[in-house]
Amino acid sequence: MKYTKLMSMSLLVLMLAACGDVETKTPTSAPTQQEVDEEVDDDKGTEEVNEANEAEVSGEETAPAKPLYTLNEANWSFKPIANAPSKVVLLTIDDAPDKRSLEMAKTLKSLNAPAIFFVNGHFLDSDEKKAVLKEIHNMGFAIGNHTQTHADLKKLTEEEQRAEIMQVSETIEAIIGEKPKFFRAPFGSNTDFSKALVKEQGMLLMNWTYGYDWESKYQDANALKDIMVNTEYLTNGANLLMHDRVWTAEALGGIVEGLRAKGYGMIDPATIQGVTGQ
Repeated sequence: MKYTKLMSMSLLVLMLAACGDVETKTPTSAPTQQEVDEEVDDDKGTEEVNEANEAEVSGEETAPAKPLYTLNEANWSFKPIANAPSKVVLLTIDDAPDKRSLEMAKTLKSLNAPAIFFVNGHFLDSDEKKAVLKEIHNMGFAIGNHTQTHADLKKLTEEEQRAEIMQVSETIEAIIGEKPKFFRAPFGSNTDFSKALVKEQGMLLMNWTYGYDWESKYQDANALKDIMVNTEYLTNGANLLMHDRVWTAEALGGIVEGLRAKGYGMIDPATIQGVTGQ
């Protein structure tokens, strides 16, 4: 019996010692940024962005994201803050929700690719379209203001501009429970008044770096996919403009896959500096 007790106590001591070794191991330090090649670091960062996108587009509630990107108004692209990945693009869809927005949102969600859907208020004139917008928002996509009637703001009075911007913002808030955080003027046509109003409303004003789907020669899925991925304007942080169009919806999956094949991640709009709450 004494021998058995001694053996049991010895085993217990050994087990506790082993547990202590596991708990007190010091993790290997990660290499510093200077110790890794810039291209490798970009690839690693792109993987991290894509992993983060999976949670964002799933529609699951997550903690507020830290600002990782800031807008560069020189070409409306995005620059990384601190150590955020630089090889990324922002996907945006204008004229939502016309005919293909829900289909496009489902394509993007299946690919874990976040985007901003910029809304025209005149597309929200039925309960069916309001339900579509709510569903897109519930999928985890950001909703932006693209004015009520897609008017050229430079041709309107200040009161007319206010109505174009405020009416759609109020409608969006009534549908999804929050105000839009982004604004894009039709045709990229802004005025001093509209810029001030957008800022007052806590929205980030943006245009785009490049887009092609309104040009006749790119109103074809294959041609559009090719130019969106292979254009000379594709640079780090590019702000990609697309629209709710049949050919764009058909090309969208290939565009995302083509960009990723080139090593580009997708910016989560919630990580852009300057939107409400940041």
